[in-house]
Amino acid sequence: MMIHNVYFWLKEDAQDKRVEMEAALRELVKISEIQDVRVGKPAPTDERPVTDHSFDFSIFLTFASKADHDVYQDHADHHVFVKQCKDYWEKVIVYDSDVV
Repeated sequence: MMIHNVYFWLKEDAQDKRVEMEAALRELVKISEIQDVRVGKPAPTDERPVTDHSFDFSIFLTFASKADHDVYQDHADHHVFVKQCKDYWEKVIVYDSDVV
């Protein structure tokens, strides 16, 4: 099993695109290779040296295998999302994990 975690920081001049960004993230659930998906925003947890609340959105996608992840990466709907939203992002970080 593989989990694909992506964090997005929006540009200052794209803060008015938050609704569109969230809707576009939720459209990704249609890709059949995704087993589970969660769209998130920073949680209201206490500030600590190890927490980072600076991101605007996160998405967590679960795949049965790396092969399914690779299909997702090249899926037309994923490309539509990137094309639609890439101008909104200042920064994106991806953490991929093999779950044992």
